[in-house]
Amino acid sequence: MSTPLFEQYRVIDIDTHLTEPADVWTSRLSKKWGDRVPHVRRVDGTDLWFAGDTPVGMPGAYSMAGHDSTPPDFRKNFDEIPKSMYEANARLAFMDEEKIYAQVLYPNVGGFGSANFRKMDDPELVLDCVRAYNDFLVDFCSADPNRLIPVMATPFWDIAASVTEIQRCAAKGYKAVLMCNTPEAHGQPVLRDRHWDPIWAASQDAAMNVSFHVGGGDLSELMKDDANVGWRANFARVSVLAFIDNARCLTEIVFGGLCHRFPDLKMISVESGASWIPFVVEAMDWQWRNNGVAKEHPEYELLPSEYFKRQIYASFWFEEDGIAQAIEQYPDNILYETDYPHPTCQAPGPASAGTRPQLYAEKVLRGLPDATLRKVLHDTAAKLYGVQAPL
Repeated sequence: MSTPLFEQYRVIDIDTHLTEPADVWTSRLSKKWGDRVPHVRRVDGTDLWFAGDTPVGMPGAYSMAGHDSTPPDFRKNFDEIPKSMYEANARLAFMDEEKIYAQVLYPNVGGFGSANFRKMDDPELVLDCVRAYNDFLVDFCSADPNRLIPVMATPFWDIAASVTEIQRCAAKGYKAVLMCNTPEAHGQPVLRDRHWDPIWAASQDAAMNVSFHVGGGDLSELMKDDANVGWRANFARVSVLAFIDNARCLTEIVFGGLCHRFPDLKMISVESGASWIPFVVEAMDWQWRNNGVAKEHPEYELLPSEYFKRQIYASFWFEEDGIAQAIEQYPDNILYETDYPHPTCQAPGPASAGTRPQLYAEKVLRGLPDATLRKVLHDTAAKLYGVQAPL
């Protein structure tokens, strides 16, 4: 019998989420802010995040792995949430059980592009909250900084503050910057605008990759009870559209010349899936040629597919039908994730369509060349995040 894949490779899971403990901000920010600081209240048995009197999140909604139901039947409070979702040592023990060597950690309360921080509507408080989160995450990952990889929150709505925070976090050992994939949804310029160049320059100078996590736009539609389809169908519909939205994000990046201007900057499409990558990149090349982009921009020395291969990555976790073909075409650009512990993660409960990561990998990846498997499950991510797994 052949050795299981997760025992052959030091698997790096490049997209997981941390269910923030209730004291992340209350224990780190000045008392002058009072209850304007994000804090947890238990309302009718349900733990909710508040900033002042404004609800800004629900811990149980982020913590669905292993649950016996589906959204909107979330876990109610921290008493029901497994410690592996919010305690570092428990997370490491869970990773050992799943034979996952390292995990990259993304936020929940601040939003998948950091925009939720702005709901507090006080520039000084907002920046304090971003900094406090980044400090907390470094502390959390200190339990094993080679296995727990933090991604910094970025106050993208303030360019100068973003550059300063990138430099500050680089000094703390961060390897990755979280950037909103849909800044226009928050009244900011689109990604192709040179308005953002100082953020790209600061990230490149610090040798930090930039992550575009799906769901960085306005997610209020996701939580509506749409009478046309029902809550669950609407949740599923918007979730699929969130995956596809990163195709638009990558197109903005490439056609906006970002790869040309910042040739050493690495960018990652997170929680988007990857089977669609061959079509989208081929479409970019075709339209590039078909519309004479090289004539308009002779300074762009590469085709979109060549920029993609040099600088852009995408991740997968549930696809079966097309992922092997995508990996065959882009073996150096595809990364593995689980999305733990979100509703769509590969850590199933009785109601989930998912399966355990090890079983999924055996079903979908077995048969790919060893060199390719090593890249997808470990080597590429190790280079991007500076992971040094023991021999």
